[in-house]
Amino acid sequence: MRVRSTLIFAGLAALALAGCGNRRVLKPLAGHALPPPSYGSGYRPNADQLLKEPSQARPERNVDVRVRSEDRADDPYDLPPEH
Repeated sequence: MRVRSTLIFAGLAALALAGCGNRRVLKPLAGHALPPPSYGSGYRPNADQLLKEPSQARPERNVDVRVRSEDRADDPYDLPPEH
């Protein structure tokens, strides 16, 4: 019984500690710099802009192909194997 309560307490303590993350401004480590800008471009993004996902990484879907299950139509090219 004592071991069980100790494990429960340790689990709750771990969950509590996992929830208190540190939020601060991102900056490169000492002695390091951000990546250089693209060749021919004078624009140099900061760390927050580099971490932001571009819209192509997670596009939004505006049309759902199927809204409910439907029977498939016969496919003339869905042939059984010859042998």
